[in-house]
Amino acid sequence: MATTGGGPLPPTSVAVITYERPDYLERCLTHLAALRTPPLEVIVVDSSDSDTSARLVRERFPDVRYLVNTAGPNTMATARNLAFQIARGDVVAFIDDDAYAEETWLDHLLPHYADPGVGAVGGRQIRRQEGELTEGVDEIGRFLEDGTLTGFFAADPGRPIEVDHLLGANMSYRRSVLVELGGIRDGYHGTCVREETDLCFRVKAAGYRLVFAPDAVVEHVAAPYAKGQRFDLRYAYWAQKNHVIVLVRNFGPRAGVLRRYLKASRRAATSDYRERMARTRSRASDGDTRGALVAGGAAQLRLLAVAAGTLTGYVAGSAMRRRD
Repeated sequence: MATTGGGPLPPTSVAVITYERPDYLERCLTHLAALRTPPLEVIVVDSSDSDTSARLVRERFPDVRYLVNTAGPNTMATARNLAFQIARGDVVAFIDDDAYAEETWLDHLLPHYADPGVGAVGGRQIRRQEGELTEGVDEIGRFLEDGTLTGFFAADPGRPIEVDHLLGANMSYRRSVLVELGGIRDGYHGTCVREETDLCFRVKAAGYRLVFAPDAVVEHVAAPYAKGQRFDLRYAYWAQKNHVIVLVRNFGPRAGVLRRYLKASRRAATSDYRERMARTRSRASDGDTRGALVAGGAAQLRLLAVAAGTLTGYVAGSAMRRRD
């Protein structure tokens, strides 16, 4: 068993969730095979319609455990839970198919589990963007009073820090904690947003700490979605719905943090709409009448998408909270 700082590193199951991105999956698995500290096992959970990724794993990575997520796309929490249910490691680490681990990834994630009070550990996801090492370095992974979340998971604070939530592309959990919580909850669909936040909130509520280890690095290239695009109308709807669900589900439909979030969200959506409409009027004044009409319609649809996400998220979250 590998050691760091004189103590043994816990045996670890690494789970890769994938959907119709075999080229990215191949590179991800190649990086995992080169880890300085090898995991106990690598598990691929595939939600794809085609068998391309299945053939890739079978032919190129025969030691990798392969599962099919019959729930299909947009069910990442379901896929993660499938991996957890068969994982044999004391730690279950999750990495996206478009994230490529540095060879010391596990060497920097796992030592924190020597502290029994730590329930989850995540690391940095770099995109090699200018300023990413310092942007938001004092605000990494926070859950704010207005119900919003900060990210900044590419920033390097220079030391491990405690956080409120982790990034799904680079996170790990003590398996016994997942068992204690009853596994990973489903209900977050449409985009890969907030299913990991729900789990982080539950880990903290159970009394465990979440650690951000900046030296545990993956390069997250943010591959194109198999369906739709990042930050399109579909994303706007599902991101809002899932965020409202996670607040209602974890804190209740009458929670103060939910009320504050709804106010903050309304202000942000209104401000975004006004900015978009200002650009639309500018296009119209420049003679681009058709472009202005299209842009104006898109701005209105985006505002409606956020409003619809708020309403459906509140209803769905309330129903889930009663069932949980």
